[in-house]
Amino acid sequence: MFDALKKEVYKANMLLLEYGLAPFTWGNASGVDRECGVIIIKPSGVPYPELTWEMMVPVGFDGKPLENNYNPSSDTLTHIELYKAFPDIAGVVHTHSKFATAFAQAGQAIPPLGTTHADFAYGAIPCTRCLTEDEINAAYEKNTGVVITEHFRENAIDPNAIPGVLVHSHGVFAWGASPVKATVNAATLEITAEMALHTLTLNPGVDAIDQFLLDKHYLRKHGANAYYGQKK
Repeated sequence: MFDALKKEVYKANMLLLEYGLAPFTWGNASGVDRECGVIIIKPSGVPYPELTWEMMVPVGFDGKPLENNYNPSSDTLTHIELYKAFPDIAGVVHTHSKFATAFAQAGQAIPPLGTTHADFAYGAIPCTRCLTEDEINAAYEKNTGVVITEHFRENAIDPNAIPGVLVHSHGVFAWGASPVKATVNAATLEITAEMALHTLTLNPGVDAIDQFLLDKHYLRKHGANAYYGQKK
């Protein structure tokens, strides 16, 4: 069942490997069929070279597998919280990519320092608060998602305009209109993190990009009057 979505989620997972975002088993991608109430996600702990599309695991919104072949990713409940809170997304990716994770470990957002970042996200890529000991011990993966969605809600951040987040001391979650788009967003987030880290090394006092330049670059690609690219 759900073969088409399984194949798309498999492709997204293999792109994580191709883009260098998830060495060993350090990442996962998922996709959702909201009509059927089904999420397809990578199986837990299986190295990427061993994956096949048939191994992708369907789960319900309660996190329970709908097939008995493989255990789903240990991050499944985090993905579910994101799908529940962000109704426009159809794919979620988790990585421990090097440069973005460095910002997460430092507890710092990735500031928008130039037009490359502005083409991708309408402001800084935020970093969440730390989870409490009780949150970690009670329901770690679920509460990771809760902390992400809490940060976006409390800070009035549009998840469609900022398609990714850093979880404090942990790593990256990114999302998009499809599993593959979520993976591309995770890759773009990593590139902006690398650029930001080098920029801050060269000039620790650098200011964020001017708002009017950020507006121009983001809105020409993503706004209602966007003119970047070809007409569909």
